[in-house]
Amino acid sequence: MMQPQSAGRGLAAEGLASEPISHWRLAWWRLRRDKVTLVATGVLVLIIIGSLLAPVISPYDPNVASLDGNIVNRVAPIGSPGHILGTDEQGRDMLSRIFHGGRMTLLAGVFPVFVALLAGSALGITAGFVGGRTNMLIMRVNDMFYAFPFILLAIAISGALGPGLNNTLISLSIVFTPPITRVAESVATSVRSMDFVEAARASGAGDFAIIRYHVVANVAGPVVIYATTLVGVSIIAAAGLSFLGLGVSPPNAEWGIMLNSLRQSIYIDPWVPALPGLMIFITSMSFNLLSDGLRDALDVRL
Repeated sequence: MMQPQSAGRGLAAEGLASEPISHWRLAWWRLRRDKVTLVATGVLVLIIIGSLLAPVISPYDPNVASLDGNIVNRVAPIGSPGHILGTDEQGRDMLSRIFHGGRMTLLAGVFPVFVALLAGSALGITAGFVGGRTNMLIMRVNDMFYAFPFILLAIAISGALGPGLNNTLISLSIVFTPPITRVAESVATSVRSMDFVEAARASGAGDFAIIRYHVVANVAGPVVIYATTLVGVSIIAAAGLSFLGLGVSPPNAEWGIMLNSLRQSIYIDPWVPALPGLMIFITSMSFNLLSDGLRDALDVRL
């Protein structure tokens, strides 16, 4: 981790050392010099752009087999004429399905974490700032979810609700709320006893103003960093639910369900079935590296 003295010399080389260095400015300076984080961010940007522009840049319809499903065109290898990444077991273009599958996979990865971020932060801040019986009630209910591994709980909820993208989003949102609540509660509890909070209370500020201007500002950093890590986990979990038939339903393109439908084709050509799994790995790893970079950049001690 870069020391403040090294950062100061770097800022001096840019002619910025004479200016007041804020926490966020120094964090941004360090983030721009983290090559691993920049590469991970670049990869994510390309994946997101490719997914958003899938209807425009996809060479084929992802749900329609080319050549009327001619058996000769099924499980075509990578580099086949007209199919750069080959075709699946029904003759559908893999490149088109990878682009379109990224849309649902990213949605299933980001949306549940975003919902859990809002719900978990609200519950955690309430529990940590209010304390007492409110804290005990919220945190004991929260601890009940830790009696089960998160993936088993997600499978149970999805199984009860039934297959489908909407139910996958609901189940993962429920599963990821407890860990974010615990992080938010831990930070809010420590912030509540700090001097600047006592000073704000002594000056006549109400609880809502203290939470808004002091508690939320201090809770946001650790919670957002932790939530970024959960995005990669959410992508893997959503793909796993689809693989088990509890997520996105065919013939829709989604990386998890693509792995399921191609599992028998691994004996014919192992490279084509590996493509959805490779995309899941790259995307989840990029989110994890981005989270590590954000944590290191924000851990600035002036």
